[in-house]
Amino acid sequence: QVQLVESGGGLVQTGDSLKLSCAASGRAFSAYAVAWFRQAPGKEREFVAAMSWKGDYKDYRASVEGRFTISRDTAKNLVFLQMNNLKPEDTAVYYCAARFGISREATEYAYWGQGTQVTVSS
Repeated sequence: QVQLVESGGGLVQTGDSLKLSCAASGRAFSAYAVAWFRQAPGKEREFVAAMSWKGDYKDYRASVEGRFTISRDTAKNLVFLQMNNLKPEDTAVYYCAARFGISREATEYAYWGQGTQVTVSS
């Protein structure tokens, strides 16, 4: 079992930056691929970024490529999402997720955090 807890969300203005954190607990977390998803009101949950367990492969959705960076501190069981140049369309609840093997499909992730709200005002 893996438990995930996100933090770092908030209300920011267009062009600002935020860094989300995801604290993990549970056995063998370092062996899991990790990902960030987001869900805006009235919309389906969507993939944002993912990283392999080694950190040697990263994947981003096109709209955040170059603005967001996923990273992890394996020793501390932490996962991060650095978000720069935020836009109003980035407003959503952001979720951390983990599974064996990297994937863009939310249904393939077994472990989820409770989410953290990110609101970007124009």
